[in-house]
Amino acid sequence: MMTPTPEMRAVLAVDGLAAQAGWLRVYHVDALTREYDGYSDEYLMAGTGIPAHSYADEPPQPATEGQALRRSSDGLHWEWVPDLRGQTVYDTKTRQPQGVNELGPLPVHLTLQPPAGAFDRWDGEQWITDNAAYQESLLKAARQACETRRQTAHDRIRELTYAQELGMATEQETQSLKDWKIYLVQLSRIDLSLLPDIDWPTPPSH
Repeated sequence: MMTPTPEMRAVLAVDGLAAQAGWLRVYHVDALTREYDGYSDEYLMAGTGIPAHSYADEPPQPATEGQALRRSSDGLHWEWVPDLRGQTVYDTKTRQPQGVNELGPLPVHLTLQPPAGAFDRWDGEQWITDNAAYQESLLKAARQACETRRQTAHDRIRELTYAQELGMATEQETQSLKDWKIYLVQLSRIDLSLLPDIDWPTPPSH
């Protein structure tokens, strides 16, 4: 592009209109994001202004790594802002990931740090594991596992008891009934406070 010489250069008045016709290098920004989008040399007639979304003051250089150049929201100056577009951030309340699509610093409820697991919570600076919630989850899962095992045992004992009461039980079924009853008693003695080191009894194979 041609660089305007002093004698060819337009002069802007305080109202932003050209007081003197001529060429002027202007710097463009995106209409939505205000991000710097290059420059062009424009010829201004006297009394006309520069193109929309353009400014006459030169942006600062050079570019800064990890940042983008944009116009301030009031349009008065250039500013460097974090450019995290395309990166994944995490909601500090829900731990859910989401992509970054906009320029600027992250809102306070988002962080670039990924949580380590479902029981992490944000302490304002970093993720920490909520051990109480983790233990409660383990206890809930153990109770459910124990109840499932007990229900299986009850169902099998009921079937074998019917066979015994009807005089139809084989010798193997009689032994199996005893084994399932022993297994059920063993389940009733499980100490869930030993989590996660519970030694579950082995159910009968028949």
